[in-house]
Amino acid sequence: MSEVSKKSGDVTLTEYTEDGKLVRKIRSFVRREGRLTKGQEQAMDNYWPTMGVDFVQEKLDWEQVYNRQAPVVLEIGFGMGASLVEMAKNAPEKNFIGIEVHSPGVGACLMAAGEAELTNLRVMCHDGVEVFDYMIPDGSLDTVQLFFPDPWHKARHHKRRIVQPEFVEMVRKKLKIGGVFHMATDWENYAEHMVEVMNAAPGYKNTATDGDYIPRPEDRPLTKFEARGHRLGHGVWDMKFARTE
Repeated sequence: MSEVSKKSGDVTLTEYTEDGKLVRKIRSFVRREGRLTKGQEQAMDNYWPTMGVDFVQEKLDWEQVYNRQAPVVLEIGFGMGASLVEMAKNAPEKNFIGIEVHSPGVGACLMAAGEAELTNLRVMCHDGVEVFDYMIPDGSLDTVQLFFPDPWHKARHHKRRIVQPEFVEMVRKKLKIGGVFHMATDWENYAEHMVEVMNAAPGYKNTATDGDYIPRPEDRPLTKFEARGHRLGHGVWDMKFARTE
């Protein structure tokens, strides 16, 4: 059985076996608390009613969420939301939804989205894996984005990386046939790990035509952090895998 914790700010379900033992579940993020600025707090108050999606244990109806039918792009872990807002602004013909557990990031994203008067962006403040489990209908997403996830660069922590066989299978089920899982990282070792996991995963095909990686697509905005990295000679690796079955 399961229950949603009533603790303020808790963004994961607590699950127990019938005899009351806590079930350890894979999670997409380690919870990071943070203090909201006044602007972020105001944005949460002002824009959550129209752009926020609360966690519930039932499947979403995308047409109902956006009041229209359009391709759905979901981003897991959007940070402060600058690139997600820019993508939504640049592609008004698509519906965007971002999942992030860091509440100041959600507040910052809502603030920017509100200033841009976006109507095609929704946000959630909850664990991404649980949102996928309970709320995302199978075969309903056109794109899933995972940009610069925590690399857990120490070898003994590699098992904590989100890109693992169980996770990519979960993503595949939610994508439409032909839908794309787009990943990007600035850690070469993690890029190699991602390609290894994806190549072994059934039902995916790498869209790259020259090697394992693709050039940064124009629709993925260049972040300030990334631009600085380029100037310092740091690499960034983009990968797009399409669902084939």
